[in-house]
Amino acid sequence: MTQTKFNELVQIVKRLRKECPWDREQTNDSIKSATIEEAYEVVEAIDKKDFEELRKELGDLLLHVVFHTVIAEEQKHFTIDDVIETIKEKLIRRHPHVFGDTTVNGSEEVKRNWEKIKLEEGRESILDGVPPYLPALQRAHRLQEKAAKVGFDWTNKDDVWKKVIEEIREMHEIEEKKKSVHSKEQSEELSKKLEEEVGDVFFAMVNYARFLGVNPEEALRFTNNKFIKRFQYIEDRLKAQGKSVTNSDLEEMDKYWNESKNSE
Repeated sequence: MTQTKFNELVQIVKRLRKECPWDREQTNDSIKSATIEEAYEVVEAIDKKDFEELRKELGDLLLHVVFHTVIAEEQKHFTIDDVIETIKEKLIRRHPHVFGDTTVNGSEEVKRNWEKIKLEEGRESILDGVPPYLPALQRAHRLQEKAAKVGFDWTNKDDVWKKVIEEIREMHEIEEKKKSVHSKEQSEELSKKLEEEVGDVFFAMVNYARFLGVNPEEALRFTNNKFIKRFQYIEDRLKAQGKSVTNSDLEEMDKYWNESKNSE
């Protein structure tokens, strides 16, 4: 039944490509940003533990997989069967402890073997395969994870924290130095350096989060949502008084911020 339903979906998409003007105009490039959006909507449904919404969003994401593949098939690149066969072969090849006679001792050894197999498949670097278009925070986390899998990692969490402090100090030193320069050239040079140092702070903090067992992308997304909730509480409280954030002062807004915080 599942195979039949999947085939029906593929045929629906193929029909849309022939009979719907909008669907016919689309290319892999034109829908790629929507594909990313659908993936984030899946994540949002997971975060909310909303399984009804997750069912719908997974369907939308599956549609994009089929849509991209149908477009590629029209251009004689590959078919949906090729896509399925490729991932089947990859899963079997990268799990020799399940489909072969390799013995592993825990998930960490599985991950190390995974990276080793990918190099054997032809990748030139352990870091290959981390998409450059990932959000920067998430990409930093993945780069560090991959390097750590082959032993390029800190051995002591306290040293990682010291690195965070060191990077913060270096950032602050550049900021202070920038205040004392007067030439445009020096100011621009230090601005660029300050940007670099801020990046180093984030990278170091991502590393420390990893040692704490915290996914930094997930943590920041949680904090963003918390900020939105608290700020919208401020807006609602002001609106109830016939006011808005544009004609309120910081003291009043801060009072409602703390109200929201204390009510959580």
